[in-house]
Amino acid sequence: MAETIRINEDTWRFEDNGVRFFLLTGKDRAALIDTGMNAPDARRMAEELTDLPIILINTHADRDHISGNGAFEELYMSPKEEDNYRNNGGKGTIIPVKDGDVIDLGDRPLRIIDNPGHTPGSIAVLDERYGVLIAGDSVQDGNIFMFGKYRNLDTYIDSLKRLSGYDGQYDEIYAMHGTVPVKPELIPKLIEGAEQIRRGSAEGKKVDMFGNDVMLYKFPYAGFLCED
Repeated sequence: MAETIRINEDTWRFEDNGVRFFLLTGKDRAALIDTGMNAPDARRMAEELTDLPIILINTHADRDHISGNGAFEELYMSPKEEDNYRNNGGKGTIIPVKDGDVIDLGDRPLRIIDNPGHTPGSIAVLDERYGVLIAGDSVQDGNIFMFGKYRNLDTYIDSLKRLSGYDGQYDEIYAMHGTVPVKPELIPKLIEGAEQIRRGSAEGKKVDMFGNDVMLYKFPYAGFLCED
């Protein structure tokens, strides 16, 4: 069962064996952002913390982020992520979101930022009230998966550069893996590392990942798992 940790009076994080998801509450409703890897009871866990109606926002649809989605009849997600979602067994009606959309929980606006590359429909969620960016898997100090279907390194670099354009609007980044929080200064480092991989100037080593031979490029601040 995922561990529940309170961040502040109206924000919680759930630690689920190496992946995390979040609950944010406003005046009128609450948002669960992702539902983890081994948390089919994610909705019940959230309902134990708030009496507000709960919506679900998915940063993307990899299996380790949707384990509790079945408890929701509908969810907010980029339509570009639907193929990934359905291929991973995702159910429910997708309410499409796009760059610039704002989902207001009641004095707590959440701004959607398109953030593709790790997956085609990855999004980040900017919590404007607290100045926090919830970045999915794209910004973290762990190993970022960039191998297999749906991944695109060039698109990922472009997305990180767009996130840099929001400098000053957030002070912390809540990542779904690795350390939480991380600082915005991580983003330009990730851009440089990814560009080194693209140029062929980064040194990597071959590793096995779920039966796949992939290249691990390890930098002091994060790693990238890429096609061999």
